[in-house]
This record gives sequence, C-alpha cells and structure tokens, in this order.
Amino acid sequence: MYPTDSKTETTGMLRYLLGRFWQSLVLLLLVSVIGFAVLNLAPGGPLSQFTLTPGMTQADLDRIASQMGLDRPLPVQYIDWLAHLLRGDWGRSYRDGRPVLDIIWEHLVATLLLMGVSTAIAILVGSWIGVLGALRRYSIFDYAATVGAMVALSIPTFWFGLIAIYIFSLRLRWLPAGNMYTIGDGSLGDYAIHLIMPSVVLALVNIAVWSRYMRTATLDVISQDFVRTARAKGLSSRRVLLRHILGNALLPMITLLGLQLPTILGGALVTETVFTWPGMGRLFLDSLGYSDYPVVMGLLMMSAVLVLVGNLAADLTVAFVDPRIRLS
Repeated sequence: MYPTDSKTETTGMLRYLLGRFWQSLVLLLLVSVIGFAVLNLAPGGPLSQFTLTPGMTQADLDRIASQMGLDRPLPVQYIDWLAHLLRGDWGRSYRDGRPVLDIIWEHLVATLLLMGVSTAIAILVGSWIGVLGALRRYSIFDYAATVGAMVALSIPTFWFGLIAIYIFSLRLRWLPAGNMYTIGDGSLGDYAIHLIMPSVVLALVNIAVWSRYMRTATLDVISQDFVRTARAKGLSSRRVLLRHILGNALLPMITLLGLQLPTILGGALVTETVFTWPGMGRLFLDSLGYSDYPVVMGLLMMSAVLVLVGNLAADLTVAFVDPRIRLS
C-alpha cells in the first residue's frame, strides 16, 4: 500500500510541476509579446535618444536604425529578439553596448537583498501585530493597529521615503539619505546602515497587509474545536499559542507571500528610486528614460520569472508543510 501511495503522490507532483512549467512558458510568452509591442509602439521609439544629438540628420537616423535592425517590421524584430533570448543572448544595451544579462545581474543582488530584508521585517512585525490584535480583540491596541494599517495602505511609499529622509537624514543625521554603501568604506556595517531606511519603508505597506491577514487567520484558528480542546486539557496559553495557533495561522500566510511578490517588486521600484538604491527598479526607470529598450525588456522578463518562481515556491512550501494539501 505505501509504495503505491508514494508512487501515486510522486506522479501527481510531477504532473503538477509539468503543468505549471507549460503555464509559465505561456505567461512569459504573453508578457514578452505585450511588453515588446508597448515599448516599440510608444511615441518616440528607441531612436528618440539619438534625436537629441546636435547635428543629427534623418539620414543618420536611418543608418542607425538599419544598423540596429529597427527598420524591419515589428513582428520580425520580435521573433529575432525571442530567438536570441532562447539562446541566452538577451541583447546589448543601447547606452553602452554591454550585454543586457550582465547589467541585470549587477543590479539583481541589490534588489533581492532589499526585498529579502523588507519581507522579513514585514513578516515578523506584521505577524506579531496581527496575532496580538487577535488575542486582544477590540482592545485599544487592536483599534490602533487597524487605524495604523489603514494609514499605511493609504499613503504612497515614496511619501514615507521622503519623510524618513527628512527626519533621519537631514534633521537627526542618524542615517544616510541614499545609496547602498559609502564610497571608500563598503564594510558590512556600512551596508547595514544604508539598508535600514529603504527596507523599513518598503516593509511598511506589507506590514499593514500581513497584520490584517494574520489577525483574520488567528481569529479563525482560535475558534476551532482543537484549540478549545487544548485549553480544556489545561495547557498553558503560551503552549496553546505556540503549538496550536501559530502553526495553523501561518499556513495561509505562505500563499500570501507568493501573491505579494508583484507588490513587493513594484514597491522596490519606488523605494530604490527615492533612496538611489542600485537595484533593478532604479535600473528600470533609468533605462526607460534613456529608451534603452533591450535592458527594459530584460528587466521585464526577469521580474516575470521571479514572480512565477516565487508563486511556485510558495505553493510547494504549503504542500510540504501541510500534508492535507495534495498538488495534482
């Protein structure tokens, strides 16, 4: 019986992973088509950067377009770009001619560091606020947490960033206003100091989301029969909370983490711009302003891959933690 069950479970997992793989390919293809079309059909186009050069004539623009392959029909350009992408060639930057993939890798680590630290802060603080709000329902703390969450969700991230820079950098001079490290230093402590403000600002909105979801999940678990049974057996409140409530309340939060990835990436774009953090978000805006479309397309595809991988990892983690869930 057990070998059969194990074999059936393995087959179902492989079928699920294969299905998600093909779904991801279709989604990535749609993202690439829409992104490529929007960028190349936008006013100005890739050649808009060259029109600002003094003495540039139409003949010069035509020659540049021919050299870059921009004089061909748009579908032909897309197929050529996709063929190179599948071979691992993501193109070259219009700005300096460097490989797009090399440029993205240089900025990816900074974005992942910022996202990882801010997500950890959001999970720890948001979960604590949510659980405490559920255990002290309708208390002053619960009402204050609700109001604070509504305020955090209503105010733009860039406003929090600017206020943080004004208070902690300009007025108190406790923290640096931007960048990832101090030129000439680059020590671990220097990196940590520069990371404080952008990570906390990026985490604020997610703290509000996590606290609300965690409060709801905790209230749902508290009302279950097994919690009342544990308390009836004389278990301490601390033991009931740690062994019975938290474990079950955190399960839906794993799925929420996967769903929050696009929001975190979008928030990172704004946060990196405010704090001049050298990540993918900052690179995206700089490349968009320079009409460096190969880099923009590369960032778009990399972001889509990160979101899809994150969602898949969240689903697999939930299935691993909760044996009641079967992926098929």
